[in-house]
Amino acid sequence: MAVGKSKKMVKKGNKKKVIDPFLRKEWYDVKAPSIFTTRQIGKTLVNRTQGTRIASDFLKGRVYEVSLGDLNTTTDADFKKFRLVCEDVQGRECLTNFHSMSFTHDKMCSIVRKWHTLIEGSTAVRTTDGYLLRVFCVAFTKRDKHQIKKAAYAQSSKVRAIRARMDSVIKKEVSGGDLKGFIKKIIAGSIELDIQKRTKWLHPLENVYINKIKVLKKPKFEHGRLLDLHSEVNVVVNESGAVVSRPDAYEPPVLSSV
Repeated sequence: MAVGKSKKMVKKGNKKKVIDPFLRKEWYDVKAPSIFTTRQIGKTLVNRTQGTRIASDFLKGRVYEVSLGDLNTTTDADFKKFRLVCEDVQGRECLTNFHSMSFTHDKMCSIVRKWHTLIEGSTAVRTTDGYLLRVFCVAFTKRDKHQIKKAAYAQSSKVRAIRARMDSVIKKEVSGGDLKGFIKKIIAGSIELDIQKRTKWLHPLENVYINKIKVLKKPKFEHGRLLDLHSEVNVVVNESGAVVSRPDAYEPPVLSSV
């Protein structure tokens, strides 16, 4: 008999029952830190807890990408994309923390100009609460208003000096505070303005942006720190390990536009 011509006995009525996979799933709310004005950023699905398979274990570590325009409705910086990672689950809420930040491809293409010098720099710096970050900065030279030449190129020696000044400003701003304060400065755009002011005497710059942030290393997970990041009031962990709230130390979120 030729290959593939064998006929097998098929019993009728033994078909596998089709079950909708969404019947065994649950919806969880994704909560952004209190730094942002919009806390509810979406929902996520996960299989229900069954036996040793706990739903919260599969939610921890998930990364969600959200535009800053959706997180802060008062800003016009829709081109900044924040990635938030789920670190803990409370009830039906996923508490997230900062994971990384980047620009959209359209924004990076729109700021590139002919006849100008592109200056890029990156530096690794550690915050006071133990986060090791790599911060990337980009800038372009600017034509003087009284300039006659078409091009606005910068000498290589000035490019190195501007890059070194970028590095020093970023290290000063990041190493002097915690992650929460650094994210507030990124939302407000104060670091870019400081870089532009500090490098003006070397060469006038425009389109100065911190276009990418990566978290290289995180400190050991502490529940109190995550609650501090998600509470409207500051939360402090005392020596015994208990969580103590301090309503008098309230810090309103920065709402300045970039």
